[in-house]
Amino acid sequence: MQELKRSKATRSSREGSAPPPVPLPRPVGPNPIDHATSLAFVWATLLGVWLLSLLPWRTWPMSPDLLLLVIVFWSLHDARRIGLFTAFAFGLVMDVHDVGPLGLQALTYTLTVFGAQSLQRRLLRFGLVSQALHLLPLWIVIKALGALLGAFLVSAWPGWSWLLATLLTAALWPLVAWLLLLPQHRLQDPETTAS
Repeated sequence: MQELKRSKATRSSREGSAPPPVPLPRPVGPNPIDHATSLAFVWATLLGVWLLSLLPWRTWPMSPDLLLLVIVFWSLHDARRIGLFTAFAFGLVMDVHDVGPLGLQALTYTLTVFGAQSLQRRLLRFGLVSQALHLLPLWIVIKALGALLGAFLVSAWPGWSWLLATLLTAALWPLVAWLLLLPQHRLQDPETTAS
């Protein structure tokens, strides 16, 4: 009897009151490791891979572009610090180092970072292998554009080695991304990793 009276009282009080508030949507952060990435670590990896890219192994026609991999990774995970300007600057440096048409790699690096940042929200929802499969068409189209533009500028077709290099670059994405994510996993809160 008392429960029936309580439920009627509760119903009458609910009918007279305002409806419960609707929660406002929160913006989805594109990067769950934003707080753990230090600027020193980001630039140490970029400069380390840049120095590695200056070694003679890059003269092999099918060598992967590790510098582009790291720039794309950081532009996806830390777009406020690493973006189009960084890609353009490193592309110019690589153009000078490779003694190619000035601005060609700067253009391809910038277009690749722009395309990757356009897909950022989608890419970060997938695993590393799926990310590589999503980035592969972007890399192929932009490297093809770079190869065609380079062929036009120097009047010589570079062959199809750029395609194999792009496939190898995409195949290395899961490994490179995992290595760059490894230090941040150590810094995560243990309560969030337990669930």
